[in-house]
Amino acid sequence: MDWRRRSRPSSQCFLRAGSAAGGTAITKGLVYRASALALVAALAAGCSGDDDFDVSQQIGPEPVLPEPSSSLLPDLKVAEVVGWSEGRTPTVSDGLTVSAYATDLANPRTVHTLPNGDVLVVQSKAPPGKPLNRPKDIIRGFIMSMAAGEAGGDKETNLVTLLRDTDRDGTVDERSDLLTGLTSPFGIAWHEDTLYVAAADAILAYPYELGQQEITAEPRILTPLPGGPINHHWTKDLALSPDGRFLYASVGSNSNAGERGMEAEKGRAAVWQVDIETGASRVFASGLRNPNGLNLHPETGELWTVVNERDELGPNLVPDYMTSVQDGGFYGWPWSYYGQHVDERVHPPRPDLVEKAISPDYALSSHVAALGLAFTNNSAMPEAYRNGAFVGNRGSWNRNAFNGYKVIYVPFTDGRPSGQAQDVVTGFLDGDEARGRPVGLAIDGTGALLIADDAGNTVWRVSSADGTVTPEPIPTDRVTAAPAGPEETAQPPAPAEPGGAAPSQTDVAPAVSPEDGAPAPQTE
Repeated sequence: MDWRRRSRPSSQCFLRAGSAAGGTAITKGLVYRASALALVAALAAGCSGDDDFDVSQQIGPEPVLPEPSSSLLPDLKVAEVVGWSEGRTPTVSDGLTVSAYATDLANPRTVHTLPNGDVLVVQSKAPPGKPLNRPKDIIRGFIMSMAAGEAGGDKETNLVTLLRDTDRDGTVDERSDLLTGLTSPFGIAWHEDTLYVAAADAILAYPYELGQQEITAEPRILTPLPGGPINHHWTKDLALSPDGRFLYASVGSNSNAGERGMEAEKGRAAVWQVDIETGASRVFASGLRNPNGLNLHPETGELWTVVNERDELGPNLVPDYMTSVQDGGFYGWPWSYYGQHVDERVHPPRPDLVEKAISPDYALSSHVAALGLAFTNNSAMPEAYRNGAFVGNRGSWNRNAFNGYKVIYVPFTDGRPSGQAQDVVTGFLDGDEARGRPVGLAIDGTGALLIADDAGNTVWRVSSADGTVTPEPIPTDRVTAAPAGPEETAQPPAPAEPGGAAPSQTDVAPAVSPEDGAPAPQTE
């Protein structure tokens, strides 16, 4: 598609209540013409005229993309979190059964199965101290606090909890806190007696033998990751390469669409590849606004992710998506979306990068906030769910009608999406109230699906109603091949030659926004 074929945003909505102030922000040569936000927007429903839009048109490889729209009052609809009353559970499709695997947690974000069948639950909340430089930041923080609910009351969070089902009957027999006092952890991986934890600002490596119920050793820092003080998208996910040599780490953008300037985006909106021995790192793929749910397809070995796309282009833009991640691939952010659809708010334009932008494999529809991904190959799920991917849609607030709040299943054939998504686990949303919000997914030691419900403070287990289990545990990280030669070790990107073209914003060392005046973390 020609990068010049752009759609002019049209104003479809006028401010109903309160007051708003719009403007243009200029930072280091990049201008973002942002929609203004009013404080009343935190509680208001949106006022766009797209109420009848069929979101199913945006699920699949070729989503319908309406014209972008802008308004003084963006589309907002926030579900108040009420939690799960006693005896209530999510609703599952025929042939499945659901039960609470672990309760009384504090914002469980991700779940991870070890080779011995033990399950690790990462519980966390956003790092404190994020600067609120604009009214938009204050409003967004207020809305997100409403959408997240209570963090398990007064319970401690920012920890990793071990759950052990000793007799593989689907019930947890032993529970212990493996790590505490972490800095907003999210991703986790294990290989050769080492547990890797992606905190908000670094990948930490802990010595850990399978079966241990506590880690007391101090970690080593495998590599720093772009962190604060802004750290807009703070969740950093991890996946282990099939040969066990590399970790892949996801790093979300520091803004919605680059409004803080490209200096604030160094090392961000990207997936990193990190050498597990040396910590040497490089940007594996870029232009991914907020990637999470990193996972390797068990048949092809390809890396996959789910991505949260940008806001404020209307309630039906831009579709979140699931995609394979190509080495060296660029996926458009912030200059374009869903391939080569130009975002006219971003200046100066970069037609050279738009031309390279890769269209994602599979759209999930707009503002579902997809965060979890788990492939089902060789699991104990019913036959209808054994060759595809479950996706956890946490649910977003950037619409005038709710979208997400469920776990869906996408069938695959030969390693690629091959059919329409199906709702599998629902009931997280009840009218305008949220009982929970699904985030991370994993297949447990018996072959059942686990769902980290961060607002419901529960891990749910969804299994085959006939009681089928796998002969042995299938770990989240499946090492299937011998390591590559030393010549393939990841290396940091070389700096641009004097007078040469400037590197991509993700091909440089991590940095923070110049408005904060803080130095970038340095890689040794």
